[in-house]
Amino acid sequence: MPERPQAMFAMTAQNVPHVFPPELLARLRACVDIDPAVVAHDLTEPRVREALARTEVLITGWGCPRLDAAALDAAPKLRAVLHAAGSVKGFTTPEVWRRGIVVSSAAAANALPVAEYTLAMILLAGKDVFAFRDRLRTRRTFPYGDIVPGIGNHGRRVGVVGASRIGRRLIELLRPYDLTVTLADPYVDAPEAARLGVPLLELDELLRTSDIVTLHAPQTPETRHLVGARELALMPGGSVLINTARGALVDHEALIEELRAGRLSAVLDVTDPEPLPADSPLFDLPNAFVTPHLAGSQGNEVARLGRTVVEEAERLSSGAALLHTVDQAGLDRTA
Repeated sequence: MPERPQAMFAMTAQNVPHVFPPELLARLRACVDIDPAVVAHDLTEPRVREALARTEVLITGWGCPRLDAAALDAAPKLRAVLHAAGSVKGFTTPEVWRRGIVVSSAAAANALPVAEYTLAMILLAGKDVFAFRDRLRTRRTFPYGDIVPGIGNHGRRVGVVGASRIGRRLIELLRPYDLTVTLADPYVDAPEAARLGVPLLELDELLRTSDIVTLHAPQTPETRHLVGARELALMPGGSVLINTARGALVDHEALIEELRAGRLSAVLDVTDPEPLPADSPLFDLPNAFVTPHLAGSQGNEVARLGRTVVEEAERLSSGAALLHTVDQAGLDRTA
């Protein structure tokens, strides 16, 4: 590749200045030849097609159009896709790898805020903060000085489902706390779990023995409704389900029944469908805490994604190996 390869943005245009603020954009332009005014959201636009014909590096993000054979035919010089977000499954096709195009993703950077969000929710759920906030709002008083039984994070049992990037980062973040952490993942063996510092359990056993279950598995045909009525029934009364992975991992109808019965609580940053219909019971159930898919990079956190891509672009232009390449063979095991 030339010292400054031709590059183009392919994402939602309004995201570019957030993901690549001025200092990052300057670094990017120092290592690739890119016009910030040309942002491809539709690869069929004449101006985009003209630029695409020269493009060697595609800087992608949320809103990137699908890279199918027709799109790639219009980009005969394309050699690398650097994705300033997490999953590439939504826009890549097998044709990308068939043509030998290298794909890099900022998924590792995007894992950090998700793990941080999950850590916060685990600690808050352990203190039953959501229920107590509602009671305080209703009653406007509380029995000051009383010890509240049944809450607290000393020895609380946390089950992590999925040793993904997020799951592994969460396990690291949980280490300083007096929590008992276990893992369920069919692709992890006992020696690897030992290296992660957690006992490896079958999913059913993890569900039976956890006070808080947090999901970090990918969405695949095999993991759809991974947690359904049978699995929810295994969870102890008073336990909490946290989902920051994909909404389809949970059978929402079965979860709603458990929530209505008051047996379980849930923290859901992702839902199925997404967004939820306005009349969904999950908005009103007191033991459901629903947030609008914000665990991942938001606000100032998205610049971390841009920095990851800039660093990859700098490696690419200098001839160094990329650090965050995506393996096609592992796509069915990732988000």
